[in-house]
Amino acid sequence: MHNSFFDNSLDEKSIKQRIRELSKGKIGFYSIGLYPGSLAYNSAMQNSEKSLLLAPRPGRQLMGAFSAEAIKGMDSKHVATMHRMACHKKKGKSVPNTLEYLISKCELVILTANSKYIEEDLVEACNIRRQLNRNNVVFGCLAGSYSHDKDKNDSYVLCEKNLNLGFFSGFHRHGALRDPLDSFTANFCHPNGLTALIGAYMLNKLSPNIQVSPGIHNVEAQYIKAAKNMASIFAGFGYEYHQQNPGILPTLLTLLLNQCLDQAATVSMLRKDRQKLYSQQTVALTELGYGVPSIEATLNRGGYRERVRDHTFAQLTAMVADVRGSMMLPVSGKPTRNFQAGQELARGIIKHGRCPLSIEEFEQWCEDAGLNKGALEGLKALRYWPQIEAKYSIQIHDATMVNLLYKVLYGNSKERDFAFEVITKSRQLSNYCQESVRPANNRKYVDALNNIDRPDALELISNAIVADNARKAILDEDAIEEREVKPDDPAYLQVMDCIEQG
Repeated sequence: MHNSFFDNSLDEKSIKQRIRELSKGKIGFYSIGLYPGSLAYNSAMQNSEKSLLLAPRPGRQLMGAFSAEAIKGMDSKHVATMHRMACHKKKGKSVPNTLEYLISKCELVILTANSKYIEEDLVEACNIRRQLNRNNVVFGCLAGSYSHDKDKNDSYVLCEKNLNLGFFSGFHRHGALRDPLDSFTANFCHPNGLTALIGAYMLNKLSPNIQVSPGIHNVEAQYIKAAKNMASIFAGFGYEYHQQNPGILPTLLTLLLNQCLDQAATVSMLRKDRQKLYSQQTVALTELGYGVPSIEATLNRGGYRERVRDHTFAQLTAMVADVRGSMMLPVSGKPTRNFQAGQELARGIIKHGRCPLSIEEFEQWCEDAGLNKGALEGLKALRYWPQIEAKYSIQIHDATMVNLLYKVLYGNSKERDFAFEVITKSRQLSNYCQESVRPANNRKYVDALNNIDRPDALELISNAIVADNARKAILDEDAIEEREVKPDDPAYLQVMDCIEQG
């Protein structure tokens, strides 16, 4: 997929002219939901609307995603400005903008639909761009979920399938974006550093309240967004259910954040363009805002070291802030919708004394609370989690929290009972948080300490203490057989066993 502001010309004069065009170029938002609508309102509020054009989906109203209460709280002048952004004159009459109109007038078009429409929108946008011969219009997306190919039964993040697709995101609360004094950060990511730099420059003009920085990690950013949406459901549950047990929350939130980043770091290693991503950039990553060119983790594989994670993307401050912010209960206003879904999970469990009997029952709990299930990207992402975990070889100890949430909502009766015991008891949950993050073959030492009367357990520990034998004992995974989980073991061990057994 060609997705660049420039063609392959080496003519310096034409390139300079193109740069001038881009410096004055317009941005288009297609499909106006809460987030793009709130960004547009912020732009109107700060008198930056001249750089932005809007186009609702066919058959949709510009302000259709906002509640009557939210619209009532908006300034009518700014709303009128938004309507002007969404229309143009044709034969003396005002007509609504379309995707085709945006591509004909804008240099950067953000396809803002969620996972339900984004792939269809991208195909349509590419066809229109080709028909209009506007091949240097750059496309980006906002969708933070996994896409799914029904024919191939394959799940993936869209930026992986379309490596040159831009990704624009940052932490936001819809209500706060309509605050004239609050400020926000975001990242615009594209694997070509120059495209990312220029795209971020253009988006930075949306409003003086919105600071946009460039990055090259579009695949990782979109993965983090999808993982974050699931994590924020668990965070909402934790805040609501364990509000009388605040000691568990720091551990829970730290794990949710770290595991989002660790999963994305594993995904990063699988990029088809990973070597080119770093070795063929005209602009150094440090010039884009990265602190250092690379942050990699290695693992000792019995005598040789293997690179297993690429954490370079974690220098994208807005992306990390998005994860943190989405798992926080705000001082004022409402938390994110996925966080609210987690709160409804807690309330439903308190009310019924059990986990939801099915995902459909949980969706009904959300609908009854005024949360449209179609807007809950975290639930959509969770549906495809087993495929994603297998596709990217996500290690179990890097996904313990999502796996637990999956068992709560998709597990069989036995698994849900174990999961219920873990998530509703602070001590069980803290034990789960501590033990589940250990690689499975390393828990044999913990088991040995808990069963020190067994000769083989005592021998394993004593060998580990003796320096000459420590390396041999650690590498020999058969030094002690892993203890089988027994029926009377604690629930956190039971649910860990269910997850590890698949």
